[in-house]
Amino acid sequence: MLWILFTNPIFAQDNPKNKELDSLKPLPLNEVILTASKREFRIESPMPVQILSGKQLENLNSLSVADAVRYFSGVQLKDYGGIGGLKTINVRSLGSAHTAVFYDGMTVGNAQNGQVDLGKYSLDNIEAIELYNGQKSTIFQPARGFFSSNTLFLKSKIPVFESGKNANVRASFKTGSFGLVNPSLLYQQKIASKISLSSNIEWMKADGKYKYRYQKKDGYDTTAVRQNGDIEALRVEINLNAKFGANGQANLKAYYYDSERGLPGAILANKYEYVQRQWDRNFFIHASVQNSFFEKHEMLANVKFSRDYSRYIDPDYKTLEGALDNKYYQNEFYASIVNLYNIKDWWKMSLATDFSINTLDANLYRFPYPTRYSYLGAISSEMHWKRLDIQANLLGAYVDEQVKYYQQGDSQHVFCPVVSASFQPFDVKNFRIRAFYKESFRMPTFNDLYYTFIGNSSLRPEFTTQYDFGTTYIIEPKKFLHSASFQADVYYNRVKDKIIAMPSANLFRWTMMNLGEVDIRGLEINTNFVFKFPEQIFLDLGLSYTYQKAIDITPKGTTYGNQIPYTPRNSGTLTSSINWKNWNLNYSFIYTGERYSQKANIPVNYVKPWYTSDMAFIWNGKIEKLPVKISGEVNNMFNQYYDVVLNFPMPGRNYRLSLSLNF
Repeated sequence: MLWILFTNPIFAQDNPKNKELDSLKPLPLNEVILTASKREFRIESPMPVQILSGKQLENLNSLSVADAVRYFSGVQLKDYGGIGGLKTINVRSLGSAHTAVFYDGMTVGNAQNGQVDLGKYSLDNIEAIELYNGQKSTIFQPARGFFSSNTLFLKSKIPVFESGKNANVRASFKTGSFGLVNPSLLYQQKIASKISLSSNIEWMKADGKYKYRYQKKDGYDTTAVRQNGDIEALRVEINLNAKFGANGQANLKAYYYDSERGLPGAILANKYEYVQRQWDRNFFIHASVQNSFFEKHEMLANVKFSRDYSRYIDPDYKTLEGALDNKYYQNEFYASIVNLYNIKDWWKMSLATDFSINTLDANLYRFPYPTRYSYLGAISSEMHWKRLDIQANLLGAYVDEQVKYYQQGDSQHVFCPVVSASFQPFDVKNFRIRAFYKESFRMPTFNDLYYTFIGNSSLRPEFTTQYDFGTTYIIEPKKFLHSASFQADVYYNRVKDKIIAMPSANLFRWTMMNLGEVDIRGLEINTNFVFKFPEQIFLDLGLSYTYQKAIDITPKGTTYGNQIPYTPRNSGTLTSSINWKNWNLNYSFIYTGERYSQKANIPVNYVKPWYTSDMAFIWNGKIEKLPVKISGEVNNMFNQYYDVVLNFPMPGRNYRLSLSLNF
């Protein structure tokens, strides 16, 4: 059994005293996570957490972060089809805007529409993906980390240099179905004993063409080829890591993404082809410093600037100037400071304060040009005893909206409490129960508030209330059953003032209103088994199951008591891996039960269950003393035709080949 802590040289926030770790080292029980399985569980975390990292990520048939998060329980991935389609995460049916995405400790987001396209984040430079229900179970983090209902953390690869070696180089190339061409290069340089530089560049191009089945109403089935699903994208990342003094750390990260893609559109009314195009350019630079200025004190400071550009062209929609050509420019400045103090060996407190400015410009008629000033604060306390851990947070936010034209901006004052606990009821150290209560909110997006003819500047935030009770149990018999782990949670969520679109004078003009309420009850079960056979053969088997009853309880609503759109009652995954020497065979299965595409649970809105089976064969070895990894993948082995989002057909059977060289 391996016990591993992945410690980012800059974002070692879970345990500030262990900052010198930059590789894999044994840890005492109260800081361990189980890593012999595909899903890792932090034993003492009062918040449910699922982790994919290292070899576990490599063994999944995943090209992007979006592909990998499908294997987490309680997650619905909205996929609009194809390699270039938009992919957003929805955790426990709270909606995509209620899940914050962090990349190396800093949020990435979109103030315009609240959506984070996970398809943009390649796994080529990702070391770990962590999904927390509630929030990350540490009080040493920026205030933003406390405010979302769920958080997804992405951690980039950490430079580790062998003795006498000052540089690492890895070149990779992927190809396969959809005309995929995907080279990438990772370079890591040791500048000094405590300073390192890493850079990663990746280019991807694909035509996005694949066959799908379409059934005409009162007619026949036909097979067509998906059109206008092409993508060309460039991603560049640069990281500079440094350590100073006894415990000081600093990091500078720059990220750039540039893409052009076709938007294939919905298959409706015998319309198969679309010509809409979209361009995206995303850039951010992020600096972080972590240090201790006196005994029992830790400080973390972050500053970030980001600029996002998006362009949407629709030749089918004519304006006075010609084809519709919308351009949007988003800017964000963000600063954060966190101070943590160890009052006693068993008691810590922290104060986190954040400030951000978001602006949105566009070339739209009568656009209000909004500016959002956000002030976030979190006072947190953590108490740790031998068998009991308790965390309490008080969150406060003040958001001020200012607009240039037509509408009047508004301000919001919000306070939210959070309480969580983890308890070891028996002498068995690897068995824990946990519970948490959390109130959180999400601000309306700029589109909700100000989009021409649709927005409503008087919208209130959406509020969520979360209850969770769960347990984690890990067994290490060290025999034929090498290890086993279990995690189960029951939860209840309530969404108040849900923002919905309502028709007004005609169907071409809608307005956003606070009307909806949603009641969500669920059960999540995760298990993992590792079996050891003779000849050093290991079988890794992971199972997860989710049951959700998420119903609309909007007062006097026409769909009161109906399951909300795209939420299956039953879903689950199976992941398995057989390892022998340098060889690895992986099989994974994903099942999503029946759903409804609209609020009304009537036959015309019914969406059939779907499932896929994926298989991969991997060889890790050496050719002429050069480390080489070769893999072949078959996705959707049984060529199932299905839609994740109705009328956006997904690919059938497809293939991918990968080659990676390390120098």
